[in-house]
Amino acid sequence: MIDKKAFKFLKKDPKFAKIIMQVGDYNVKITKNRYQSLVESIISQQLSGSAANSIIKKFRKLYKSKFPKPRDVIKTSDSKLRTTGLSKMKIVYIKELSKKIESKELNMRKISTQSDEQVIEVLTDVKGIGRWTAEMFLIFSLGRLDILPVGDLGLKKGIQSMYSLKELPEKEQIEQLAESWKPYRTVATWYLWKSLEKFDTIG
Repeated sequence: MIDKKAFKFLKKDPKFAKIIMQVGDYNVKITKNRYQSLVESIISQQLSGSAANSIIKKFRKLYKSKFPKPRDVIKTSDSKLRTTGLSKMKIVYIKELSKKIESKELNMRKISTQSDEQVIEVLTDVKGIGRWTAEMFLIFSLGRLDILPVGDLGLKKGIQSMYSLKELPEKEQIEQLAESWKPYRTVATWYLWKSLEKFDTIG
């Protein structure tokens, strides 16, 4: 359960208080397997939740273990991975990530001790991992509480709805509005996601 300070902090804003009453307690599902978190984020890029979940399910079925290790994925042929619905580029990205972890070039233990921006810098060095994917990793794997994914469509739509904006907010407007959410911008983002029917099943 999240620190009660975050809950009380956001409820001071009447708009958030209304969303919190509708949604209930903050309950992000943390994926402890960091490799899994990154692979699933890559799979989910530019896909709807249902499409991404379908591919993830087929991907996991290829392996006997709960989730494959990087070396298992490296050994899997591209043609076999394609049967899950993965695009050619996403297969390249997942294998590139797997190789970097297997060679210890990317240290998944050390990463948890680094600052948010350091984590983003390290991860975006991997082909196919952009800032959004790194931010999702910070939220759903490392459990960081003050992440603001300004490029996220769900966040933009949540803000548009909450503030009754005619158009989706731009980066600068999001950052300005989110100043008052610090140091719990992740929590605020999660509530905005959950306020949208389309994102109701998000972790």
